[in-house]
Amino acid sequence: MSKKSKKGLMQQLFPAEGGTVPQLRFPEFLDAGEWGIKPLGESCDILNNLRKPITGSNREKGFYRYYGASGIVDYVKDYIFDEKLLLIGEDGAKWGAFEKTAFIVTGKYWVNNHVHVLRVKMVNDIFLENYIIMLDIAPFITGSAPPKLTLKNLKKIPIPVPQDKKEQQKIADCLSSIDDLITAQAKKIESLKDHKKGMMQQLFPAEGETVPKLRFPEFRDAREWEEKQLVNLISTVIPPQKLLSESYLAEGLYPIIDQSQNYICGWTNDQKAVIADFLPLIIFGDHTCLLKFVTEPFVQGSDGIKILKTNELVESHYLYQFLRFNPLVMESYKRHFSDLKEKQIVFPRKKTGEQQKIADCLSSIDDLITAQSQKIESLKAHKKGLMQQLFPVDNEEYM
Repeated sequence: MSKKSKKGLMQQLFPAEGGTVPQLRFPEFLDAGEWGIKPLGESCDILNNLRKPITGSNREKGFYRYYGASGIVDYVKDYIFDEKLLLIGEDGAKWGAFEKTAFIVTGKYWVNNHVHVLRVKMVNDIFLENYIIMLDIAPFITGSAPPKLTLKNLKKIPIPVPQDKKEQQKIADCLSSIDDLITAQAKKIESLKDHKKGMMQQLFPAEGETVPKLRFPEFRDAREWEEKQLVNLISTVIPPQKLLSESYLAEGLYPIIDQSQNYICGWTNDQKAVIADFLPLIIFGDHTCLLKFVTEPFVQGSDGIKILKTNELVESHYLYQFLRFNPLVMESYKRHFSDLKEKQIVFPRKKTGEQQKIADCLSSIDDLITAQSQKIESLKAHKKGLMQQLFPVDNEEYM
């Protein structure tokens, strides 16, 4: 290895002693020197005096975005800004590392008084946005009712900045390219969801009908579908025991499932609590109306779910997809499962294989959606790792 190559590698792997240098620099900037430190207040014009809150009762609905501490909270009839600005949560926000504390907004929009409004100058705005997102701002937060990032503390946040503006731009372009890939993957997911919705409208009969618009060729001459209340198609499974939330583990042998948004809410090693019979099963959240389809042994969490197994008339996966297509709307707090049991279920005869064919078709789209979601998570993890290398991470010296 040449002396120049070795020097470049060392500059990537080791910050300069007493200086501000990231772990990773693009080749053309390896000899560009240490980064400088600027207080955020010197890098931006603060436009907080122009923001205006509107109470919910006084908001006239419209097409313009109404921003708060964590993003869009409503759409209103008018706007107060028409330029590219950087917003940073003042109160009611999350300020931990990678918690989307800052976000750039463009076009015409309104901003309330829970978010700082910055017109970025002297620093690349995308570079600054990403650095603030990566930074843990908790040391700058004061108070508790509610906690707040005051204007005084906002201005003091130290920002490490490359001396060469081209290096700022290079970093911004690199991170923006990953954002573009994430956005493209998210659009694919939305397209797949729309495609599935359209397929469900074709494969399941419309309300009041017993024959769908679309049937697979081998079933076009089959008879009309049957209709029964859900209570006549399922029974509930009683778990050996339920686990309290305080006993959830971050890792373990068996997944814990409850009615939370996450499919798996924790893990356990408690074999006595495992549900392994009658799989696959349908999980219904009795307070959230969320549905989950479970194919592997699991343990019930502490909150209210109903575990449903199907009888000989319906395939569990078909029923799950039908309930996804005809979800229970949350209207009453105490009758959710009672409401669900009264739902009318329309289905072809199980022995013909039509139920399974429909379930397999819709499941294949679900698999594509899951694969795309995993790609997004991989891209986000990749971006996070890059940010930790492209920006100086250890900021204790200049905080």
